[in-house]
Amino acid sequence: MQQKDSWLLPEGIEETLPTEAKHLEALRNKLLGMFSCWGYELVIPPFIDFLDSLLTGSGHDLDLQTFKLTDQISGEMLGIRADMTPQVARIDAHNLKHAWPTRLCYAGTVLHTRGDPLEKTRSPMQIGAELYGHAGKESDLEVICLMLEMLAITGLQNVHLDLGHVGIYRALAEQAGLSDVQESELFDILQRKARPELAELMDGYAIDGALKQLFLKLPELNGDQAILEKANAVLANAHDPVKQALAELIAIAQQLAQRFPSLAISFDLAELRGYHYHTGIVFAAFVPSVGKEIARGGRYDNIGAVFGRARPATGFSADLKVLSALGKHSFQAPKRELIFAPSLDDAALTEAIRDLRARQRAVIQQLPGQTGGAAEYGCTAILEQEQQHWVVKPLN
Repeated sequence: MQQKDSWLLPEGIEETLPTEAKHLEALRNKLLGMFSCWGYELVIPPFIDFLDSLLTGSGHDLDLQTFKLTDQISGEMLGIRADMTPQVARIDAHNLKHAWPTRLCYAGTVLHTRGDPLEKTRSPMQIGAELYGHAGKESDLEVICLMLEMLAITGLQNVHLDLGHVGIYRALAEQAGLSDVQESELFDILQRKARPELAELMDGYAIDGALKQLFLKLPELNGDQAILEKANAVLANAHDPVKQALAELIAIAQQLAQRFPSLAISFDLAELRGYHYHTGIVFAAFVPSVGKEIARGGRYDNIGAVFGRARPATGFSADLKVLSALGKHSFQAPKRELIFAPSLDDAALTEAIRDLRARQRAVIQQLPGQTGGAAEYGCTAILEQEQQHWVVKPLN
């Protein structure tokens, strides 16, 4: 017996109907084509994978978001991918094994056990690009510019870029000699911007007083371009790795300001997004109508080590469904000709239809006794016989 309401879908799982699917696919093709023009090659990782592979690097932050099951063949634990980045890193490290920088891109559905509080969906369509094999700030700059180009093609306006560098906190924690537990405690407080708790925590740490002051000032180092000058002053006596990370951030910010004079950029040196995953520059893009980032990324060096080859890496990703929804009024899928053909047992008509389809022209042939015609299908032309030849005529 058929279950009641069998048409219902699980919470956070959606169907994509023809109109939206057409727009989504057109945008996907446009963006992947743009990635290709930048030298990024398309890869298609598997939807299901060994759990250990999926939980590499960033994967440990995604453990609770990953659906898990047992492989009936091997007995191993499998997971349905919640993020494609570890899989793409494996392709670079284990399968391609290039000595030179490798540029890869991807687009596909991922699955989450829990939906995002704002978007609610549990099945985002992740699109992104990764650059492996180059450790310099130039590759970070390239992927940020590529992300901004993606948003521009989507038709999004008033994009705001948020920049940070997790290397600043990492180097300060190392300079202070924090234990793993202390580093985790401090990380949690900085993420919540809980300044009273931060002051209380610093009182309990047996570290140099000057370093305590640096940690206390870290949440204050957020704002526009001017905050970088303040950061230079505040961190003037920090160890070289701290100053080097800040110098990288400043250099990238200057390059972006030159290339995109009207781009709004803010900085947050206590932003530790993906801290257990990222190793350097982190960035995120925002638009006024959405209360969370619409694309994000950063540097995540050495993720490929578990696959046999550690490589510098940087990249970004976004949810194509979100981009499609936000840009649907700006990015218009190209209108396609649709030809309506009559229902006749005629060899010449069959050949004409076959020829049109071979030339990538869309033809719907009427079925015997069907209701609805060219207008109902939204056809733009009709196939008619004229002087013993079948010809395409536009519909008025």
